[in-house]
Amino acid sequence: MDDLADDLVAHLGFAAGLVVMTGVTVALGLRAGLGLGWLPARALLRAAVQLSVVALLLRAVLDVPGLVVGFVALMLTTATWTSGSRLRGLWRGRLAALLGVLAGATTSLGLILVLRLVDLDVRYVVATAGIVIGSAMSAATLGGRRFAESARLRRDEVEGWLALGATPAVAHRELGRVAVREAVLPNLDQTRSTGLVTLPGAFVGAIFGGASPAEAAQFQLVVLAGVVLAMVTSGIVVTTVAGRSPYVVTDE
Repeated sequence: MDDLADDLVAHLGFAAGLVVMTGVTVALGLRAGLGLGWLPARALLRAAVQLSVVALLLRAVLDVPGLVVGFVALMLTTATWTSGSRLRGLWRGRLAALLGVLAGATTSLGLILVLRLVDLDVRYVVATAGIVIGSAMSAATLGGRRFAESARLRRDEVEGWLALGATPAVAHRELGRVAVREAVLPNLDQTRSTGLVTLPGAFVGAIFGGASPAEAAQFQLVVLAGVVLAMVTSGIVVTTVAGRSPYVVTDE
């Protein structure tokens, strides 16, 4: 009973700490007029529920390795839906998000597995897939939104290209390049500063999981390379698909 009471107190203390941190975040956002409202709190609450469910699913996946395909498919579906919902104002935004996330994730993860850069153990596959798919989703969202913003601000320039006979793809090409570059740069900065400014989760997690520092560093390097490839591929596909319309921004 004492152990149960201690566990309960510890869990309540942990929950209270998270509530305080989230409350500070919400308060700062409201004070600064960021327009986020209670979104940080809702996002954390949703994450808590999803992580609880995922913990149960992962236990099943580890016990039955054949379920890994379904679990990766679930991650891909969620990623494409999430990114697509953020690109509703972009021409064929949901299709662009779908193709971008799928292209980025499958290209990167496929090469990692084919080249045997990680052990084909279920734990490594799921961990790598989650990081790569999440990065492809981020690039699709950031690249697509930056592309739409640039299309609004530089509409006269695009219309000038179209008036000269250029195809929509050519007229939007430079906008797409800038959007992808801006979406990828923060990650490249983190990659350049790895070990000096940041200690990535994959590296720390591998060490805590019992791997040697050398093995953890090797796994982290694979993840970093996979993330960059996924983001670049995803961003290029999203901006290419959306850029095929004379008017990138829609009223959807």
